[in-house]
Amino acid sequence: MSSAIELIVDGYARLKDRQSLEDLRTHRRRLERDLKARTEFDCRSSIAQIEEDIAAIEAGLQTLPGPTSG
Repeated sequence: MSSAIELIVDGYARLKDRQSLEDLRTHRRRLERDLKARTEFDCRSSIAQIEEDIAAIEAGLQTLPGPTSG
């Protein structure tokens, strides 16, 4: 079964909504940065999931025509 982020990315890609995908990627990168800055908790599994999300988002962006920022 597809993960939730893959379904979301697929929907945005079908709509050719590059801006929403870029916004989603920016949000995930911010979450990743914030979790990496935490020292009081072990956030490795959350960070790994966010990195997988970012990879899925970037794959979706690659399917769209035009330049990819980021």
